[in-house]
Amino acid sequence: MKNLHDLTPGLVVDDSTASGLLGDPTLGGSFDTKSGTLKWVRLRVLLKMPVQLTAALWLVSLVVVALTIAPLFETAANVQNLEVRFLAPFSLDHGWLNVLGADGLGRSELGQLIVGTRTSFLIAGGVVVVSATIGSAIGMLCGYAGGWVDASLMRLADVIVALPTLLLALAVLFVLGTSIINLVIVLALSRLPVYMRTAEAQTRSLRERTFVEASRSLGASSRRIIVKDIAPLVLPTVLTLAMLELAGVILAAAGLSFLGLGLQRPDVDWGTLVADGRSYLTVAWWLTVFPGFAIALTALAGNLLANWVRAMGDPNQSGRLVAKIMPKGNREPVDK
Repeated sequence: MKNLHDLTPGLVVDDSTASGLLGDPTLGGSFDTKSGTLKWVRLRVLLKMPVQLTAALWLVSLVVVALTIAPLFETAANVQNLEVRFLAPFSLDHGWLNVLGADGLGRSELGQLIVGTRTSFLIAGGVVVVSATIGSAIGMLCGYAGGWVDASLMRLADVIVALPTLLLALAVLFVLGTSIINLVIVLALSRLPVYMRTAEAQTRSLRERTFVEASRSLGASSRRIIVKDIAPLVLPTVLTLAMLELAGVILAAAGLSFLGLGLQRPDVDWGTLVADGRSYLTVAWWLTVFPGFAIALTALAGNLLANWVRAMGDPNQSGRLVAKIMPKGNREPVDK
C-alpha cells in the first residue's frame, strides 16, 4: 500500500488511520493508488457536495475576475456620465456595462464591482499571507523555545488582541495615510495573534514527540527541527485557519472602508461602494445592495469551503465523509 505521507504531506496519521482511509473493508475496499489517491478522492467528494462545490466555484470565479478581467475595466469603471446618473439596474438601454445601474456620477456599478473585486482580494490575500507567515513563524519559535521567549511574545500577542482594531486602524492610517499597503499592514498586525497562538500551541505539543527527540539526539539544530519536523505538521492547520480568516479579512476591510478609514477614491473596494451608496439608499438601493451582497456571499463561501478543508484534513472526519458520499460500488479495488 502506498504510504499516506506520500499522498498528503504533513498529515499526521498512524497505520490504523491510513488503512482506514485507503484499505478498510468497512469503507468499501482499498482505493486505486494510481487513479484514486487522496487528492482525487477529496476532489470527488467535493464534486458530490453541491453547497461546498458552489462555494468553491464562486471563489474561483472571483479570483479569475480579479486577475484577468478587472484590469480591463479600471478605466471604464471611473468614467463619469451624468446623463445616466442613478440609472436603475437590469436595463440594457445604455449598454451592457450599465446593466447593474449607475451611481450618482454616472459611473458603471458593474465596472466598479469588478474593480472592487480585485482590490478586495488583493487586500484580503495580502493580509492573510503576511499575518499567516509571520504569525506562524513566531508561534513555532515560541512553542519550541519556551521559557521567557514564549512568555514575552505571547504577552505581546495579548496586547495586540486587547487593542481594538478600529482604534489601531485609526492611529496607523492617520499617521501613514490610507492606501492598500497601509491597510494590509493594519489588518495583518491585528490578526497576528491568531496564528501565533495556534502555531505556538501545536508546536508545544509536538516538541516532546518521539521523532523530535530523535532528531535532537542525532544532532539536528533547532532551526532544522522546526523547519523539517514541526512546520509540515503545523502548516495544514495554519492553512485551514487562513481560509477561515480570508472571509473575516474581507469583512474587516469592508467595514473600515464603510467607516471612512479604508480606501479613498480613485481606489475602490466593496466596502467603499457600500459607503458611497448609503446616502442614497432610499433612491438608489442598488448602490449598496449589490456590493453588500457580494461581501456577504463571499464571506459565506469562504466559511463553507474552510469547513470542508478542515473536515478533509481530519482523518476521522474525512473517512466518514468518504464512506457516506462514495458508495462501495464507486471504488476501485487495488489489483493484487
